[in-house]
Amino acid sequence: MFPEFGLTIQSFFDSLSDTDIRKFFDESVLSVLDALARGKVEGPDLKRIATIYVDLDATLNDVDGRRLVLSLIPAQKRRELEARVERNIEPTQATSWTNPEITHLRDFFGLVDEQLNLRTSIAEEFVEPAYGLFHHQRVAIEELVPLLTDGDQRAVLHLPTGVGKTRTAMHVVSSFLRNNDPSVVVWLASGKELLEQAGSAFQEAWSNLGTRRVKFGMLQGQQTIAFEEFDDGFLCVGLAKAWSMLTGSHPDWTLNVAKKARLVVFDEAHQSIARTFRRITEELTTDYRCALLGLTATPGRTWDDIDEDGRLAEFFDYNKVTLKVPAEHPIDYLISNGYLARPRFRTLLAKPGLKVNETDLSRIKSSLDIPIDVLARLTMSDQYIAVVLDAINNLLESGHKRILVFAASVELTRLLTAVLNVRDIEGYAVTGETSNRARSHAIRAFKSDLPQALVLVNYGVLTTGFDAPRASAGVIARPTKSLVLYSQMIGRLIRGPRAGGTETCEVVTVVDTRLPGFGDIAEAFSNWEDIW
Repeated sequence: MFPEFGLTIQSFFDSLSDTDIRKFFDESVLSVLDALARGKVEGPDLKRIATIYVDLDATLNDVDGRRLVLSLIPAQKRRELEARVERNIEPTQATSWTNPEITHLRDFFGLVDEQLNLRTSIAEEFVEPAYGLFHHQRVAIEELVPLLTDGDQRAVLHLPTGVGKTRTAMHVVSSFLRNNDPSVVVWLASGKELLEQAGSAFQEAWSNLGTRRVKFGMLQGQQTIAFEEFDDGFLCVGLAKAWSMLTGSHPDWTLNVAKKARLVVFDEAHQSIARTFRRITEELTTDYRCALLGLTATPGRTWDDIDEDGRLAEFFDYNKVTLKVPAEHPIDYLISNGYLARPRFRTLLAKPGLKVNETDLSRIKSSLDIPIDVLARLTMSDQYIAVVLDAINNLLESGHKRILVFAASVELTRLLTAVLNVRDIEGYAVTGETSNRARSHAIRAFKSDLPQALVLVNYGVLTTGFDAPRASAGVIARPTKSLVLYSQMIGRLIRGPRAGGTETCEVVTVVDTRLPGFGDIAEAFSNWEDIW
């Protein structure tokens, strides 16, 4: 019954009577076990439970537990144990055992070997990081950090929307804060969604990657802080707020922060060379120790103005870090490996619903995008609205449960939403005029696991900083000649299954597909390579 040397835990309990085994359990535990057994747990079942439930290692380190075990060791094994520990093992002497003797006792039951085996087992397991990165994100950081810490100290991180620019950037942010104690990292962004996304991402990142307690500040709308006292932490600032403070109540705020800033991050970096935003950025980075990081999925201002795009590249010293993946084209790799959804494009209208006059055509040609007033007139026609509604209906009939619509005006957003609800289709409208409460309710419903189909129609507020992984279809009911804007709208829909999204997505668009890059996210991603 017993092994030649020592005594296994299983053999020890097999040698005991039910009455003796029950001495290792509290009465409350025995009551539960007996209730589950609908009587009294006994025999082989009790022995198996004891082997698993009783922590014999802890029992042997406890005086009362050790006394109990010593009193129950079978007679055949008592002499062997006495020879090992070279002492009398009477239960009455349980209090006088030294640590080396207890180690021999544990070894007698095989506990030392069992612990060694346990450590070996744990060493073979994977340990998942709480705020980890995919391989292509780690490669980007390895290339990015030297550019920001040596030499030019300026660079752009160029990753497609849905691939984790913000998460990747937060590792850089955390690294700067860890290596500069105390210091401030400033995050510049336009729009509430981008700011809130950055704030949430930093709080999650620093709680896992941080080394000390730091401040977190959010500046947008009517919010204010004491800049003189903000000397260590992460400061999230809306660009509109930044400019209003600079030209109004706090003209020195950038210079105050610049004394402590060691990194400035400009989200949607293609905006950074606008006159007002460039001034903000340059004033925040006046200290030679402060680096500048731009984030973008579209490292250009236009799709056909080389001079304009060249100024952006020059502002970041022509340093651009992009995807390094084992494939001819990054987008193909990301789709094939599930990081991005596989998109299916089809054209809603090749041209807008109404004709435009010569004056409008001239304005369109000379602008980065279609002027707002012209855009509204182009889309507020019976023909145009009917086609948009038919597109939404077809997507619903195809089984899509979350459809995101990009409208061309506030009026069109409201109109489409009203008609959808009249047709018993649950739809929500979100514009810059929507109250915070209504906007939060609409977005929360759209992101939820509710089984019914939902349509979220928006104008001008959900092109950036909005993650809706459950969205599997979209209608771009906003004619545009801006590749930047078009790519941003597409980016809301292409999060793949490895990033919590869908395997495929369907995009119905009114954009003229003859424009370079439009309708092909792979082409859009590489559109500006010659500039950098």
